[in-house]
Amino acid sequence: MRYFLHIAYHGANYCGWQRHPDGINVQQVLEAALTKILKTETAITGCGRTDAQVHASQFFFHIDVVKPLQDELLFRLNKLLPDDIAIFDIIPADVQYHARFDAVERSYNYYIHTYKDPFLSGLSSLYLQPEWDLQQMAQAVALLTRYTDYRAFCKSPDRNEHTICNIARATLYQNPAGDRFRFEITANRFLSKMVRIIVGRLIMIGQGKLSVEQFEHYLIHNQTPKILTPAHPQGLYLSKVTYPYLDIPAKSAFSKIMQDEENWIVV
Repeated sequence: MRYFLHIAYHGANYCGWQRHPDGINVQQVLEAALTKILKTETAITGCGRTDAQVHASQFFFHIDVVKPLQDELLFRLNKLLPDDIAIFDIIPADVQYHARFDAVERSYNYYIHTYKDPFLSGLSSLYLQPEWDLQQMAQAVALLTRYTDYRAFCKSPDRNEHTICNIARATLYQNPAGDRFRFEITANRFLSKMVRIIVGRLIMIGQGKLSVEQFEHYLIHNQTPKILTPAHPQGLYLSKVTYPYLDIPAKSAFSKIMQDEENWIVV
């Protein structure tokens, strides 16, 4: 039997989602908890990967079990897991459904604050810059849906079978005070560090260090620069994952900056 689990996590204490030997990760914490409760070695398959210190306000993984899961598993998992990982739903699924390969859309949000605030630290990325050219940034954002090859926005493009990504939506927002920004992007797939690389270049545009024409040059010519500077990880959230058979809203308000979404203004 297969189940999808709908979760969220704060990534500050983890070296990303995927199990690897470099440090503690979300996958191994969940697998250890499931193995302890189910009393059998339990492997899970996530809907994707997130980098170290990156968050997910919506994430799915699937597990295969021999016997139906008991109703109290949701409670027992949340009691056992650390406070920075939450289980929202356990959903019976067809055995052919796949958490990673069946996802048709993923959305990310990236948050920037431009003033030092201890209550935003770890939830948003701090870039101390008094003036930002938001209109130039918005012009660059508008280019993203016009192109499909994102080789120049990938940390390790040769590790991929291809670097084609279909960007469905991309929008830049600001708060009413104009001192916090949010970049939202939705696509069928994303490459390694792709969102953070895009945001890194948008920040350079906002700071007057890169032109919109230079930004588009990367999109046109697909040449990966020798030096890539991804934006800080802590401002990035995987915020929505959609399947042909499963499309539910994220349950977690996750933080003050997520709760304020109705106040964001499109640039």
